[in-house]
Amino acid sequence: MSCKFTGTDFVYDCVIRLTPARPGVEITVGADMPSMPMAHNVKPVKARPGKAPGEYRATLDLDMTGEWTVKLRLSGAVRDVLVLHHVFTESGTAPRK
Repeated sequence: MSCKFTGTDFVYDCVIRLTPARPGVEITVGADMPSMPMAHNVKPVKARPGKAPGEYRATLDLDMTGEWTVKLRLSGAVRDVLVLHHVFTESGTAPRK
C-alpha cells in the first residue's frame, strides 16, 4: 500500500496492490491510531478496482498525521485481514520501522 497526501486536510489517496492478483476480491479499508485507541478511528471504506490487475484504490480521510494501523479486509474469492502500520505525513506514507 502506498498513499499520497491530496492537499486537503489529512485526506490521502491510497493504492493497494495484491501480488499475485486475485480476481473476485473486494477490499474494505479502515484505520485507527494505536497511540490513541478508541479516539481516532476511520470508518471503513470500500476500495475500488485500479487500472492494473490486483490494484485497488481508496481514499482515507484521517483525523491527523502520525502513525496509523490500516486494516485491509479482503472478501470474495479470498478472505483475509491484513494489518499494516504506516506513518502518514504531509508528503505521503511510509511503513513504520
